[in-house]
Amino acid sequence: MRRALMAGNWKMNKTIPEAIALLSGLKERIGDIRSADIVVCPPFTALSSAASILKGSNIELGAQDVFWKEKGAYTGEISVPMLIDVGCRYCLIGHSERRTYFGETDETVNMKVKAVLKGGLTPIMCVGETLEERRNGKTFEVVGRQVRGGLLDLAPEEIGRVVIAYEPVWAIGTGINAEPQQANEVHAFIAGLLEDLAGKGISDSVRILYGGSVTPDNVISLMSEPRIDGVLVGGASLDADSFSSIVRDGVSAHLSKNRGG
Repeated sequence: MRRALMAGNWKMNKTIPEAIALLSGLKERIGDIRSADIVVCPPFTALSSAASILKGSNIELGAQDVFWKEKGAYTGEISVPMLIDVGCRYCLIGHSERRTYFGETDETVNMKVKAVLKGGLTPIMCVGETLEERRNGKTFEVVGRQVRGGLLDLAPEEIGRVVIAYEPVWAIGTGINAEPQQANEVHAFIAGLLEDLAGKGISDSVRILYGGSVTPDNVISLMSEPRIDGVLVGGASLDADSFSSIVRDGVSAHLSKNRGG
């Protein structure tokens, strides 16, 4: 049974005082959940304060991006050792907004995944197609290319340490989420790719998250699907009540699914 992973990507939101307030609210509401992994990804400026607030809690800290070099003349970038120093355990890589606005490619995603794994952090590697690509029947082609490119030259045991997040670009921030069966179909396709790359044992162990307009209203139906192991939440993770509801209901649905009822 794969352990559920419920992650919140705050994107470019929350000042330090706002972050502290949100995290305090999350600790109060979901601080008792031990049957799943819970991750929040604040902006870089709030990571240090977040680490202090979350110390000793069941909520883990993640970063929204990273650079693949450990140090050097790379103005504005953040390295894996810096993330470790501030208390991060996870790191998002290849989010569609990074690909769209900041020139992220499968090659740079691959370099970042390797750097994060080398440093001992858990990468959450994002993949997903645009609306035009889905309409043109290219979902599996695009997702397949991104998965293979992002995991290029990784050993099977390294692939086993990666979390993959399927985020259809057309569903991010639009209020339109993929139907649960649609999402599960892509997740099953990704699992098949992982089996080809690393073997069935590792494929069966890798967690695949869904992201794209996840809300308290649709999380149960999403998490009830057999190959959806968690969610990567955007806007709904910026409110303590909303994200807590997603976590509680999603984890409950995941546990029920694995119990067979």
